[in-house]
Amino acid sequence: MTETTPALQSLTMVRRFDAAPDRVFDAWTDPPLAARWLFTGPDSEAHTVAFDMRVGGQWEIVDRRGGTDYRAIGEYLEIERPRRLVFTFGMPQFAPGFSKVTVEIAPDGAGALMTMTHADVPAEAVAGLEEGWSQMFGGLAQQLATGS
Repeated sequence: MTETTPALQSLTMVRRFDAAPDRVFDAWTDPPLAARWLFTGPDSEAHTVAFDMRVGGQWEIVDRRGGTDYRAIGEYLEIERPRRLVFTFGMPQFAPGFSKVTVEIAPDGAGALMTMTHADVPAEAVAGLEEGWSQMFGGLAQQLATGS
């Protein structure tokens, strides 16, 4: 019996924010700002964020929901403020491997255009990832608009 490797795909999402590119970038890289929207939601009971913001540095976010801790971890591969951030992404409680997230931010008038690509994910996970990222980007838009 041979084991097959699942097909891997990428998810690309584009969002425009009414905020300068540096503010969008900071929302991804400043722990107090990221804690308000990144890998958290309305059901969060507790949320911790730890970033070692350097290439090769590790990041970790733990979100408690329904009494369960969900841990996301990774490593920063590229940091080019305010236009590009690349990091690995993994959730060890669900799968042993890592995927790659690339965030590109470009000026767009008085705002910023953000393109996020989440690569190397199993095909069956793409729809769930898209829903999760969409919810988080809604939180990011609110954070950028109101500061909360």
